[in-house]
Amino acid sequence: MKKQQFFWLLFILLAIVSGIFAFDFYSQNRWINYFLFSSISLICIILAQKSASSYIQKTEKLLLAIQKKDFSLFPEAEQNSLLDSAVKLYYQSKEEHLSHSSYKLLYEEILNQLEIGLMILSEKNNEWEVFYVNPVFLEILEIPKYNHWNLYESKTPNFYKIIEQTQYENSQEFFDISINENTKQSFSLRTKKVENVKNRFCIISLESVQKIIEQKEKLAWNNLMKVISHELLNTLTPVNSLIQNLEYIANQEAIDKEDQKDMQESLMIINNKSKQLLNFVDDYRQVAELPKPVFKTISLSDIVESALNFLKPEFEKNNIKIINSLENQTVFADQKMIERCLINLYLNAIYAVEGTPEKNIRTEIKTLNKRIVLSVEDSGIGIPSEIKDKIFLPFFTTRISGSGIGLTLSKSIIEAHKGYLNYKALEHGSQFEIWFLS
Repeated sequence: MKKQQFFWLLFILLAIVSGIFAFDFYSQNRWINYFLFSSISLICIILAQKSASSYIQKTEKLLLAIQKKDFSLFPEAEQNSLLDSAVKLYYQSKEEHLSHSSYKLLYEEILNQLEIGLMILSEKNNEWEVFYVNPVFLEILEIPKYNHWNLYESKTPNFYKIIEQTQYENSQEFFDISINENTKQSFSLRTKKVENVKNRFCIISLESVQKIIEQKEKLAWNNLMKVISHELLNTLTPVNSLIQNLEYIANQEAIDKEDQKDMQESLMIINNKSKQLLNFVDDYRQVAELPKPVFKTISLSDIVESALNFLKPEFEKNNIKIINSLENQTVFADQKMIERCLINLYLNAIYAVEGTPEKNIRTEIKTLNKRIVLSVEDSGIGIPSEIKDKIFLPFFTTRISGSGIGLTLSKSIIEAHKGYLNYKALEHGSQFEIWFLS
């Protein structure tokens, strides 16, 4: 038996025994003995109560500390089951609190590093409060940090009104606002509702459209310069070496037949490299100087048939099966440009099915979400995930004889028609979708 429990039981037992003696003396009218044993019984009861209450008070103190999240105490376990349980619960709650604090600090640091503005609102008693806001959000709107959402109404009334109009539900839109009476700026705004049984949050992300465009332009420019530099170096480096060789031969007093043969071969290589560079420049010009479309109402199925007939010898040569599912749809577009786009997609599909046992190319015209969609699907090897983000970059190609402008040119053509070209990876093969303006 534990020491503290032993003393508590001893006090109770003495109180009971003293009470019995006091009652016996009372019945015998022996008042002095009665008062003596009654006092002893009362003292034992008080001591037992103090012994028990000390543990209760310690337990209550620990439970209150857990409730208030005050973990500045360092209690030690004692020989009392109730207090021991409270001490274990205290340290368990302290560990969880420290763990949550660490995760919170980590998440906030991650969110603070984001390049987009982020604010999280939480609803309490039908009022919204700021749960979290990162520095970028405050920098974009040039406002101080407040804990109450209503305080932002006076600082950014237009932005506040837009959020109110979303009713704190899921939304995505672009808007123009003037910050500190400066010229209007365009922003991309997204709101996301997150809720459970107890809490409701609204996540607001804000990003400058101009910054998005600048980042995309910079990335595209860097990629293009890498390709151009690579192509120029591959062409000019051997040409420069050959020219130096020609200069050496030309400076000799006598030129024998072997030197003449070297000169002819060098000039032939220089000529081929020059043509290669001219072709590269011409390909670049096609992408950079895309002519304006000549719009007229055309039949998509007729364009598909024309492109398929143009490549019919290639399909027959490679034993490719053509599958069509074509709705009778018309679009307002440039017939030659759309046909050129389709031919590029078919040439990629022909390359994709090379070496595969089942060579199928499927073309489909359908309506989806009130938009006309033309898709070209192949049963080929597919595009590796590590390069799928690069397939529309100018001059990027995995083919030895490819120029790397087919998909780039096709994408530019469709975008000139106010539509877009979309790539989808299939379980076996690839699919390219052309979405036309409705």
